[in-house]
Formats: sequence, structure tokens, C-alpha cells
Amino acid sequence: MKKVISLDIGGTNTRVALINEKYEIETSLILPTEVGNLQAFLKSVSSIIKKAIPSLDAVSAIAAGVPGRVRHDGYIYALPNIHVDQIPLSSYLEKEFGLPCYVRNDAEVAALAEANLGEFSKAKSLYFITISTGVGGALTIGGKLVNSSYEVGHTMFPYKGEIHEFEHMASGTGITRLCDKNGLSVSSARDFFALVENKHPLALRVYRDWIGLLSSFIKMVDEAFTPEVFTLTGGVMKSEKVFWKDLLAACPGIDIKRCSFEQNAGLVGAAVYGFQMIEGK
Repeated sequence: MKKVISLDIGGTNTRVALINEKYEIETSLILPTEVGNLQAFLKSVSSIIKKAIPSLDAVSAIAAGVPGRVRHDGYIYALPNIHVDQIPLSSYLEKEFGLPCYVRNDAEVAALAEANLGEFSKAKSLYFITISTGVGGALTIGGKLVNSSYEVGHTMFPYKGEIHEFEHMASGTGITRLCDKNGLSVSSARDFFALVENKHPLALRVYRDWIGLLSSFIKMVDEAFTPEVFTLTGGVMKSEKVFWKDLLAACPGIDIKRCSFEQNAGLVGAAVYGFQMIEGK
């Protein structure tokens, strides 16, 4: 049975798993991500693979999801949360392990997990959105990614006479900036949604603005791509009981669902991408 070494590289932790073609995780390991130094980062990725998977028997490829913009050949332009840039991850791992290595943006590989193995895998087209520290998105058609080097979280949106990147106002960390602009001090999105739940007057006004920003973003994507279904995930979804009904009401006629995968979306999605590349799909 063919197997892929799957990597989910985040700003805090790096996860590695050996995944077979039935998408079963045979072994996995999580270690802190090396931040701020390119060579140390590359060596740490190699090291976690060697610790988790000492034998490469039956392994056909390495596949990774990373939080940044990736060139078609797996070269990473920058990983802002890891504070490194110009990263030849694919070629480095290919030399280290003698295996083909495929690298994509982490939102894109998570979208592949949803589109191929999730509850909505029968949908002809799916748009995946993750709202956490930042905002990521990816479109799949027929279970395959539609290539784009554009990161949707950087879409410019107007707010109170100024222009801001969407994720700087609507992501988990962006919510605190949105509050700050309205004279409301909160330490986290969770604290903000607690205030909303308790009907805090100023928090409710900011909340209406946030719903407006998020729904406008979804409508913009819907007009551009008309996906059959949107799936949402990310840290902000921990507070979905507060905002879910209001978000759906603000997006009439648009099918928005919760993602099927949570913690393993990146790992499983990277494996999907790896197997697709091996098979030339």
C-alpha cells in the first residue's frame, strides 16, 4: 500500500504523519516549529520527519501544507508567522530523503480534505474558508484545487472611511483591532464574543460590523466563483453558537456549512495533494 509523509507546518507547531492511501494515519508526531532562522527551520522539518518515520519503506512522497504563498514548484515566498522567507522547502526535503516533495498553502490542502473526504465531497465545487489568526481560502472543482497565488485574506475592504486588509479586521486577531477602532478593549476574539453573548451595547455594534464584513466577503467570493457550498473552519468557529445564525441570515441563498475536518484537515489534505500529484491527477 502506498504511503505519504504528510506535514502540517504552523506558526507554533509542526505536525508530521505517515498516511496510507486509505487516508489512515499510521503514525504521527507534533513538535514546536523552529522560528526566525531559515537553516534551523529547514533542519527542524527534516528532524521531525526522521523522528516520526525512521523507515521510508513504501513511502512514495512527502507533502506539506504551509501558512504562506507557494510557487508552483514548491518554493515558498515567505512564512510571516514563522519569520522566514525565500524557503526552498521542496528541493531541500527532496535532497534529504530522495523522495518527491509537494508543497501547497495550508488552506489549499485543508480544502482538498474537505472536497475529497469530507461531508460535502459530492459537491461539484467547494470554497473553503478558515478564520483564525488570519483568513485563508481555496476553491476546489471536482475535488481538485483551482490554482491561485492570491491570498484572499489580503483582499482590501473599506471600513469607516479607511481601507484595510480583510483579515486585519475580520480574523480572530483582527476582531481585536476592529474593537480597538471602536473604543472597545478586548484581549481576544473569545472575550469579544462573550461580551456579545452578554448583550454589551458597544460589543453588539462592533459585532454587527463584523458580520457585515464577513458576509460581504462571502458574497464577493460567491459572485466571483459561485461555488456549490462554502465550508468554514478555524479558531473563530469555537464561538459559532454566538454568530452562526446571524451569518447565515446575512447571506441568503448561499449554502454555508461547518467543515467536517478540524485538527487533522491540514495533515489529511496534504496527503490528498501528495497522492493526487503521484497519480498525475
